[in-house]
Amino acid sequence: MTDTSYDPRTFSALTFFDCPAQFASGQDTPRAYLERCIEVIEQREPVVQAFAHLNVEGARAAADDSTKRWRSGNQRSAIDGLPVGIKDLLETRDMPTEMNCEALAGNFPKRDNAAVWALREAGAIPFGKTVTAELGGSHPGPTTNPFDRTRTPGGSSSGSAAAVAARMMPAAIGSQVGGSIIRPAGFCGNFALKPTQGGINRGERMATSMSTHGVHAGSMEDMWQVAIEISSRAGGDRGCRALAGPRTLPAPVKPQRLIILETEGWEIVDETSKKAFETFAAQLADRGVELVRRAYDGRVEALEKAISHANWICATITAWENRWTQRNIVDEKGVELSERAMAILLKAEASDVETYELALIARDQAQALHRETLRSGDAMITLSCPGPAPVWEGDEQGNRTERPTGSAIFNYASSMLFAPVVSIPMLAVSGLPVGVQVIGQQHTDAAVTAYARWLHENADPVVAD
Repeated sequence: MTDTSYDPRTFSALTFFDCPAQFASGQDTPRAYLERCIEVIEQREPVVQAFAHLNVEGARAAADDSTKRWRSGNQRSAIDGLPVGIKDLLETRDMPTEMNCEALAGNFPKRDNAAVWALREAGAIPFGKTVTAELGGSHPGPTTNPFDRTRTPGGSSSGSAAAVAARMMPAAIGSQVGGSIIRPAGFCGNFALKPTQGGINRGERMATSMSTHGVHAGSMEDMWQVAIEISSRAGGDRGCRALAGPRTLPAPVKPQRLIILETEGWEIVDETSKKAFETFAAQLADRGVELVRRAYDGRVEALEKAISHANWICATITAWENRWTQRNIVDEKGVELSERAMAILLKAEASDVETYELALIARDQAQALHRETLRSGDAMITLSCPGPAPVWEGDEQGNRTERPTGSAIFNYASSMLFAPVVSIPMLAVSGLPVGVQVIGQQHTDAAVTAYARWLHENADPVVAD
């Protein structure tokens, strides 16, 4: 199958939420649904390379069990039988967890992450481990963008984003520290939810204070359903409130006021993507949504200034918190990490507690200002990524790009604010997806999803060349 130009007006993603009625009536079965997914994987995986591991026979056995439950009316949840990809940072009892890291080759703990356990309890089928950037960082795996094989799908949830966008499965689990859920969702044209920090139990993935589990999906219904089924069973991180809301996708709610958030990324966006976003924003204004910008609101301007160094804040905090885990891997295995990862590790080891605490203070101050912006708007919107996915193999001279998985500059702010985010596929620029993200206050995940749903259902997608 060859690459295809992306158009959000016509692209048909793979969905699951519309299948249970057919499962219940016997017109379709989870096993037949799974086999259709396997067929697409066989066609597209040689180029897309979304998976580090697949457990086909285990998935078939689980799909047969799900088929029996649907036939008897004993299905465990609305996602019983849903094939789901698991980012290869999360442990799975039936597949290795190698994290795209040479030093962890063969790592097979044979236990489930809390979110994976919850998915199995709900009857979903963890079908494959999706490719991640090395240790969830910026050194890429082999995965390509489903709409252009020369471009990155984003990182570090590369395989999760690509598997959904390639219609291999309806949903996949990703994780984000800086921009690893929302950026690849923007590059691949997926719906995605990054919950409030701690809203989905990370289990063993508790090393960093900003890491968050979330969901990529081909529909908003599946995105929300997968997330809520996990949180209702496994809860949130230790000491954190779980993602909360209705047991099905929240009804659409029209926002009255939306803040246009520029972030430090606005300066690097290409003009075509900027114009596409402004066209999208103009539609909202035409439909009666008041748009608030930094030039006209002091609270928004104060927040913009506080997040103007979000890249440095996120990088400083995360590198410091990861340094011991990564040094232990290097020392224990006797194998260095990639050149990129080693450079970050050595920089962190040359840093100090005072620098780390300065970044924490800056994060706290930004979160306080973020709470103040509630007076200025219902939520914030901006691009999910800085334009279309870049060519990750290098430029015409063969030079590798500095960050081959693409810049997370539009995502650092919401990560350091611990804010819930929903990315919606609303733009196409030069035949490639560019997402729009809706950002809310902490613990307003359901409201943010309701606003995002209204935007998706009431604004027209924008296609720009």
